[in-house]
Amino acid sequence: MDGEQHYHDVLAELRPEHRALRQMIPEVYQGFNAISEASLADGALSRKVKELIAMTIGIVQGCDGCIASHAKGAARAGATQEEAAEAIGVSIMMHGGPATIYGARAFSAFTEFAGKTAAT
Repeated sequence: MDGEQHYHDVLAELRPEHRALRQMIPEVYQGFNAISEASLADGALSRKVKELIAMTIGIVQGCDGCIASHAKGAARAGATQEEAAEAIGVSIMMHGGPATIYGARAFSAFTEFAGKTAAT
């Protein structure tokens, strides 16, 4: 977990793996991309809120790739550190101790993508 760009590296590491699999099953990836875009589009809930929800699901699932992807999405959608922290707090309430580990990772990812440093 060392390094300033760890979560950028997580996404970069996964990119060729996704590309190889996407070449084998392009229809599945097209369907997944379509549902992702439809699910994350602004509606009654904003894209920002939906990205925060997805990030917290990544926390509960212990998925660093999901955390990185949706922390980046939340930061791009304009989420603040306070909003990310509160969303992470809900995942801790729902999932307990494991969420404190992946929640801390998610907060680091969010602050990395938001271009800020986490308070120590």
